[in-house]
Amino acid sequence: MNVLVTGGAGYIGAVLVPALLAEGHNVTVIDNFMYQQVPLMDCCHDKKLKVVRGDVRDRKLLGEHVSKADAVLPLACLTGAPICARDPEAAKAVNFDAVKAVAELMGPKQMIIFPCTNSGYGIGQAHIHCDEDSPLRPVSVYGRLKVEIESFLLNNCNCLTFRFATLFGVSPRMRLDLLVNDFTYRAVTDRYLVLFEPHFKRNYLHVRDAAGVFLHGLNHFERMKGRPYNVGLSDANLSKWELCERIKQHVPDLAVMISELGQDPDKRNYIVSNERIESTGFKTAFSLDDGIDELVKGYQILPRGQFSNV
Repeated sequence: MNVLVTGGAGYIGAVLVPALLAEGHNVTVIDNFMYQQVPLMDCCHDKKLKVVRGDVRDRKLLGEHVSKADAVLPLACLTGAPICARDPEAAKAVNFDAVKAVAELMGPKQMIIFPCTNSGYGIGQAHIHCDEDSPLRPVSVYGRLKVEIESFLLNNCNCLTFRFATLFGVSPRMRLDLLVNDFTYRAVTDRYLVLFEPHFKRNYLHVRDAAGVFLHGLNHFERMKGRPYNVGLSDANLSKWELCERIKQHVPDLAVMISELGQDPDKRNYIVSNERIESTGFKTAFSLDDGIDELVKGYQILPRGQFSNV
């Protein structure tokens, strides 16, 4: 299969592209490499890989490569609430307009698998799991744009979408601004954390399982298409305090302090049901503890302060 991955050198793409190549797919990556990291270098020997340095806001460039693809995975994104709040116009151009352009350039038989976010649930109800039919109430520009483009794709395209939980784990294009990655980094380097609103809950997913569910979607597209799917660890609907307790099992001398004075700028607070994706046969392979363990090891390697989207 010919697979086009926009943003294929990003946090998910740097794990996904090698997996696609290993399954025998021909992969074209479009990425502007804006974060100055060098993922995919270990894939350049593979003749099935094509790398295009370019910007997804270039419709002509998109048209050239979308036309050759059997499936498009539009990962290119200004990811996270802070970066989108800082530049909402750029966020709309990349996260909505460019994805819409991909959809408009595709034919009816071409497949599109879109990574959405379960942050669209915003603020849920206590003890009630958000499923794919729950109201979408995003609390950030990032969440709103993701929700809006997901709706457009589901109503107009041959597609399926994944509403990813908060990702974690080591990737060749590393990010420290994700909650588990950030908390573990602070535990390893500073040995203390200050929590605001520690009761806020969310769901989590290892980056390698995020890559794995794309492969699952490609292999089972016909029976899965036309629907959104929550994707996360069903045993990891945890508050920030509970997350810190798990990290302390790996970094026992971590000190956690709760501040009553500040507020968390990310107001998401919900728990999620992943039953729909599990009913298709998909199973996660990496636990939260697996991810924390690998992060502790990985942070012995990383230089400090260079790997963030903010």
